[in-house]
Amino acid sequence: MKWAALGATVGDWETGDLVGATLVSARAVSIDSDDESEDRLVFETAHGDVWQWYHAQDCCEVVWIEDVCGHLDDLVGQPILLAEEVISTKSRDAPGWRRQSGDRERGEPGDTWTFYKFATIKGSVTVRWMGESNGYYSERVNLRVERCDRVGDEE
Repeated sequence: MKWAALGATVGDWETGDLVGATLVSARAVSIDSDDESEDRLVFETAHGDVWQWYHAQDCCEVVWIEDVCGHLDDLVGQPILLAEEVISTKSRDAPGWRRQSGDRERGEPGDTWTFYKFATIKGSVTVRWMGESNGYYSERVNLRVERCDRVGDEE
C-alpha cells in the first residue's frame, strides 16, 4: 500500500482521537540545540500517521517531560483503548490546585502539570509534562498530527 502525506494539522486533533489506532512506534525524545532543548512524545500509527506532543517554546516559560510511568512499548501492536489528557495548574502564590490553566489570573506565576494517559490490552503509560512560566506565557503541550492517506496498491 502506498501512502501520501495529507499534511500536518495543529489544533484540530485531541488526544482522545487516538483511541482505536494501532501504533507501530512510541517514543519520547529530547531535541537539544545550542541554547535550548525540546521534549517530544512521538507516536506512529499503522496507517502512517505521526502524532507529536510538544511545546512551542516562546520566551519566559519552560515545558518538559518530567516522567514516563510504564513502558511505551506496551502501546505498540495493539489498538489504543485509552488516550486522555488531564491538566492541573497551581499558582505559586495561592494554596491548592486549580483544575484548568485558565483558572489562573494572567500574569500570575504558576506551574502546569499535563498528564497523558494511554492504554492497550498490553499495559498502560502515563506521561507527565511539567510547565513553568511567569504567568504571561503558555505552559500548554501542543499536539501535531501528520496524516497519511492510502493512494493505491504497491506494485
